[in-house]
Amino acid sequence: MYRVLITDNLSPAGLEILNNTEGIEVDVRSGLSPEEVREALKEADGIIIRSATKLTPELLEGQPRLKVIVRAGVGVDNIDLPAATREGIVVMNTPAGNTISTAEHAVAMMMALSRNIAPAAAGMKEGKWDRKKYTGTQLAGKTIGVIGLGRIGLAVAARAQGLEMKVVGFDPFLSTEKAAELGIGLYREVDDVVKQADYLTVHTPLTDETRDMLDAARLAKAKKGVRIINCARGGIVNENDLADAIESGHVAGAALDVFTKEPPENRRLVELPQVLTTPHLGASTDEAQELVAVEAADLIATYLTKNEIRHAINMAPISGAEMESMKLYLDLAYRLGLTVAQMNRKGGIKKAKLDFRGEAASKNIKLMTSAFSAGMLESALAEKVNIVNAEMTARERGIQFEDSSSEDSKSFSTLISATLETDSGDVTAAGTIFGNEFLRLVRLGEFQMESYLDGNLLVYRHLDVPGLIGYIGTICGKHNVNIANMALGRAKKEPGGDSVAVLNLDSAPSDEVIQEIAGHEHVQGVELLRLPPAGAPLPWLGN
Repeated sequence: MYRVLITDNLSPAGLEILNNTEGIEVDVRSGLSPEEVREALKEADGIIIRSATKLTPELLEGQPRLKVIVRAGVGVDNIDLPAATREGIVVMNTPAGNTISTAEHAVAMMMALSRNIAPAAAGMKEGKWDRKKYTGTQLAGKTIGVIGLGRIGLAVAARAQGLEMKVVGFDPFLSTEKAAELGIGLYREVDDVVKQADYLTVHTPLTDETRDMLDAARLAKAKKGVRIINCARGGIVNENDLADAIESGHVAGAALDVFTKEPPENRRLVELPQVLTTPHLGASTDEAQELVAVEAADLIATYLTKNEIRHAINMAPISGAEMESMKLYLDLAYRLGLTVAQMNRKGGIKKAKLDFRGEAASKNIKLMTSAFSAGMLESALAEKVNIVNAEMTARERGIQFEDSSSEDSKSFSTLISATLETDSGDVTAAGTIFGNEFLRLVRLGEFQMESYLDGNLLVYRHLDVPGLIGYIGTICGKHNVNIANMALGRAKKEPGGDSVAVLNLDSAPSDEVIQEIAGHEHVQGVELLRLPPAGAPLPWLGN
């Protein structure tokens, strides 16, 4: 049973989806203090939040059960993404649910600002009839600069075109061809948009790059009389600099739905007569609330029950069907990571080289690399390592990755080879898949063999001389250790040379057994590798 914690208000439609999903238990608790959230997370597999809950490194650290965070909304600045990723927690958002509502609110704010709707309405309630005081400006024929042409930015642009406005925009990812098709003048520098716009509306996430994007220096480059709209995130527009620009007369006015601190403690900007404000209402429609709740509930339910990843912020998306088709390949990569890490007893790892052949080459290589990294680091680190954080964790420790792929796998339908470059030399292992369920180890170093890739593997390097196999079998029998399978590999075809043997044992041998085997004059080294049993689920997958 998976427990989903909900700490902010969620539409009943979303709760209904979770309550009707087999295997999901819902824990709704709003108004928790940070310490209470931390305690509640200890018993949660996933959490759905809105903007009120802030998930800091202190809350996310040391939560071994927590697998997924879903933000019911677009912005994830209330989630510490690096901390979540380090802890191996998938972070997803719901980018589509509030697109229309937020775009409509931005356009409504722009129109209300242009026509002085709010002060005129307030004056009417006071019994005033002052038409000249509230003369406005029309939108038709004006240029709107849209900074950030994602879903919401494009929706705003489309509505602005319907109002006969000229649209120019900044976005680093939208293609020139797509922008031309949509009738948008696309620029790759924010300043190029700022200089042309009669209205500037921002629709980017809040990041280190976008924080204070519209500051004093940039506002000074804008047209005199420009109007600013922010229905995205507080902090993108520097509030003090904007207040200065409005008071100086350079900026004609602003419409703001979001603030650096909510509710705003500094009232200077809010109380300026040229500023129209609303209390973060962009997504506050019945339709948007229901859509984001339904989307958030579906995201977390399908992740926990089907391992499907959609709209992830910190890893690549993968469908439930693709994850199912990848399980054996991920398991093979993971077990190879465990194998080479245990074979490397002394050397610090400098680089991991992975080669994917045959059918493996057509699969998600990044995901298999992450699975390999999780196995490679599992025994070396105290913290949780999985496909979300393993590669990042390895890179933070200075381990480089190099991968190659080819559809030609020669002797096998699929083959994954892994080599660790370490301070004391290279360690190599390769594995394959037999049929639809069997994983096999087919290479260790320069030696080829065929061994089960599960359970207890006793690996000993030796000279290929008569009587050694019988000697080792006698020792195992004496200590009641059953040999399930034996695989031998020779460096050269003729007898007497360097060889390796892999014994699959039904139980782990004692140190005494290993020492006795190592004591034979023709044995050059003995290692015990511990791998999961055959068919064991991957530790980070729910099923």
